[in-house]
This record gives sequence, C-alpha cells and structure tokens, in this order.
Amino acid sequence: MHAWPASEVPALPGKGRDLQIHDTATQGTITLAPGPVARIYVCGITPYDATHIGHAATYNAFDLVQRVWLDTKRQVHYVQNVTDVDDPLLERAQRDGHDWTELAERETALFREDMTALRILPPRQYIGAVEAIPGIVPLVERLRDAGAAYELDGDVYFSVESDPHFGGVSHLDAEAMRLLSAERGGDPERPGKKNPLDPMLWMAARPGEPSWDGGSLGRGRPGWHIECVAIALDHLGMGFDIQGGGSDLAFPHHEMGASHAQALTGEFPMAKAYVHAGMVALNGQKMSKSKGNLVFVSALRRAGVDPAAIRLALLSHHYRADWEWTDAVLEEAVARLERWRAAVSRPDGIPADALVEEVREALANDLDAPAALAAVDRWAQAQNASDGADESAPGLVSRTVDALLGVAL
Repeated sequence: MHAWPASEVPALPGKGRDLQIHDTATQGTITLAPGPVARIYVCGITPYDATHIGHAATYNAFDLVQRVWLDTKRQVHYVQNVTDVDDPLLERAQRDGHDWTELAERETALFREDMTALRILPPRQYIGAVEAIPGIVPLVERLRDAGAAYELDGDVYFSVESDPHFGGVSHLDAEAMRLLSAERGGDPERPGKKNPLDPMLWMAARPGEPSWDGGSLGRGRPGWHIECVAIALDHLGMGFDIQGGGSDLAFPHHEMGASHAQALTGEFPMAKAYVHAGMVALNGQKMSKSKGNLVFVSALRRAGVDPAAIRLALLSHHYRADWEWTDAVLEEAVARLERWRAAVSRPDGIPADALVEEVREALANDLDAPAALAAVDRWAQAQNASDGADESAPGLVSRTVDALLGVAL
C-alpha cells in the first residue's frame, strides 16, 4: 500500500533540541535522544468513513514529532498501518450495501488526500492489515506454541498473564480494563477464556465474512492488536522510540500490543515512549463515528477552508488536551493565518533569529504548539507595527513556520 506525497521541509540554521515528551507508561515527561534514525509507529485508521478532525489532530501531533526530529538533523523512520479488515468496516459495508474492499480503498484514498492537504509528512511504510497477514500468522503460531496463546472454539486468544509487564502502559485496574475492553472491541464476557481480558489473536472464519489462509491456525483473519505488532516488529524492531495514537488507544490497543511483542521477543519495552493525543469534542460530546457528530476535513476543504487554517486550528490546542471544535476555533485560525501572511509578505522586517529558537524550545517541550503559535503571533504583531530593516527576516519566519509547524505561508 502506498502513502501520500511528502511536502518539502525547509532546512533551518542551527540545530533543534531533543524532544521531551509525556510518556503514558511512566506517567511523566521523558527526554528522547534517538540515534541517527528515530523510529516511530502511529496507529492508522479503520477506513470505513472519512477523516474527521479528531483523526487530523492525532496525525498532526505526530507530524510535529517528525518535524522536531528532522530539525535535530536525524532521519525519521515512521510506520503507519491501515486496519483494512475489521468488524466496523465489514458492518458499515453491509449496512450501506457496499463491497468492503471498495469501501476501504475509497476511504483510504480520501485519507491520503486529507493528509496531503494538511501537509502531514507521510510514513516510510504504510501497511494494510490484509497485506500483513502472511507476517501475522507465524507470530500467532509462535505465541501459541510457547504457551502464551490458546485456542477456544477455533479462535486463538492471547493470555495476558504470559507477560509480567501487562498493565504497565495504561496503569488501569482490572475493573476499568474490563469495562474498556467491552467498550473497545473486546469480548470479556465470552465463556471459556482463561482471563476475561485475553484479546483475540486469530478469528476463525465466519460464514459470509472474508478469511485468509492461517496455516496451522486454519482459515480466518487477524485480531486488531497483533496486526500492529507484526508491522512494527517487521519494520522497526523492538525498543523503537515512540508508539503513538489517540488516548483511546492506550487501553486496550497499546497495552495489548506491548504484551504481544514482549511475550514474542522476551524483550522489554516494546517502545521507549507511549504517546497519546487527546480527544476532540463537538457540542460537548467526544467526536466519534458511533455518535455521528463528526466534522470531516474533506467537507471543510470542499467548503473552501484553507487547509493551513485547519492545521492552525489544530495547533492552537496542546496535543494531549481534550478540546472542543467550534466555529470560533476555526475563525480564529483563519484570522491568525491572515495576520501571519501579511507579516511575512513585507520585503523586510524585524530580526527573527530569536523566534526560531522560541519555536524550537516550545515544540521540544512536550510539543507545546500553542506556545509556538504565541511566539509567532508576537513576531507578527511587532512586524506589522514597525519598520524593520532585516531583509532576511520574513523568509526565515516563513521557513520556520513551514519546517516546524507544517504551515505554508
């Protein structure tokens, strides 16, 4: 599966700072100092609907991570998956009378368009669950053969008790885990499981549903968590720098994925940092497909909204915060974009070297994009109110905003 085209990232004078970021697993801020190649895995979409603002906020956050690392003169090995076979996708296709593969292909294509418009840097590998199945099957077989998984009526389940570190990502108690498992795709009430929290690794073929050759597992399809584990281990290996996604993935998805990988390899941890973006609400409720209260990036673009303004709206909230999308948020972003473009359109201006360092410092401090925006606001206000004589300043600001914030002025 192919990703989307990359926008050019301008080079800035000097060098950026190492990233300090909040790690869900340690429940504190840690400093990440990767080697020459920084490694990141971000969980992708289940393509049964268009990209909404909540998706965009998450991928925008991890785009900032890439940009901070690139500014430190590192390369970035970014991997993202597409869950192109899963219950929600099959259910939506059946509801609407569509072929599930066509639905997945159409929505994945729209996602690529949205990411391109928002200037989100693409992953090096963009892998669908279906194409990953040949690599998933042997991992499930290994877990089963090692006693870390078991069969139940033809399905294969992972035993969470096989990983002594289970629970170390989300730090939830058993009751909270059980409630979230039921809410987020698990089946804690199924009789015969060794532990109610045990997640499915391989689902035996069901009548009328797609299935694939599973070798000794029989025909079926993979569970959700093992999909990401197989892709991450194949392309990044253990101990990569960041496992990222929305905060609703901390449990069960990232918790289970970490345990799968740790049971498979005997190594710990799967990722050096587990980083989670906040949820976006609309009219006081979390934005979600089940509630139908979605603001789609593609719809905003069709309405003529500049994608740079959409990106600025996302950047105006700290990535870990839960926040609400409103017309006022977008209106302020549009106005900010106009102010910034007016400021950099002058032939000269006030010096901007200090601004570059302010933006770098803000983003290195747990991706504090609102502080970075405030720094550019101050420069733009001073620029528009003075007669500067530095001919290089407007261009330097444009390159800084482009390179570090992903906004083209």
